[in-house]
Amino acid sequence: MPSLKNTVTQRLSAKGIDPLALYGQYDSRLRAIESEFDAKITARGEEVVITGKAEEVRQITSVLREMIKSVQQGRTKEVDDIIRATRTGRTERTGGTGTKSSEEQGSGHGESIDVLSRRERIRARSPNQQNYVDQVRKCDIVFSIGPAGTGKTYLAVAMAISALRHGEVDRIVLARPAVEAGESLGFLPGDPREKVDPYLKPLYDALHDMIPNHKAGRLIEDGTIEIIAMAYMRGRTLNNAFVILDEAQNTTTAQMKMFLTRLGANSKAIITGDITQIDLPDEKVSGLVHVQDVLADIRGISFVYLTETDVVRHRLVQDIIKAYERHENP
Repeated sequence: MPSLKNTVTQRLSAKGIDPLALYGQYDSRLRAIESEFDAKITARGEEVVITGKAEEVRQITSVLREMIKSVQQGRTKEVDDIIRATRTGRTERTGGTGTKSSEEQGSGHGESIDVLSRRERIRARSPNQQNYVDQVRKCDIVFSIGPAGTGKTYLAVAMAISALRHGEVDRIVLARPAVEAGESLGFLPGDPREKVDPYLKPLYDALHDMIPNHKAGRLIEDGTIEIIAMAYMRGRTLNNAFVILDEAQNTTTAQMKMFLTRLGANSKAIITGDITQIDLPDEKVSGLVHVQDVLADIRGISFVYLTETDVVRHRLVQDIIKAYERHENP
């Protein structure tokens, strides 16, 4: 609760609005917003009362008005979307990205991709994510670099599925280096497919969130969608394909070069990774770190950088990322 000194109170009408859709169960939506500000939000029947510092109250009021609008239109935004909208707006008002604030953009969401998840139509949820989507549409090779949970892989898979459905490509190839906890493929049990499947689980998760399991299974079986480890890409040429390399920070410089030179005619590639989470041995240079200098000035190649404000996982993930950054860079 903010100090009574220098506080203001704003009353917002919610007349005719379903209180459960607006406030959430046990007012969970209001508590989620309240946790981001030094302000108090109270639901009193068909009225919401916000008390706090003037700037905090103004931003909360803006978010609540957007919530009311979405409920009136039959949409209910997830709590995490509300958190991202408030964080993005606060960052940009304090001299952050220089792009429009979430209030100026209306819903705080970008243009939708014509792919549905199990919950909703997939869309960019921040200005940085929208730039990511735009660059993928403009360029044949896009590097997406940022911390965990910023939508790097998820949006890449959605764009690939969209391209496949529109006939822009004939197949999707999803690749990932098998570098985890010091293990190598040779020490894992099973055949080649069984060896690499544990490393590729995040790609399967994204895929199955957008395509029904039985259909995804058929597309994988007939080769329309291929999910492979980097170890099995050497010597191939990928024509008419949408290729995604995930966790690219764990490629060596030689592997990165090998991957990029697999790209054939009428193909696109997205390379994603987090350069703060490199699992390579200390003597190895990350191909994702190295490539930023090598390809910085090549036309048709774009580098997109996402930050903690673009996190689309649990709201605490943003705070965890910031805490680690403060600890590692005091």
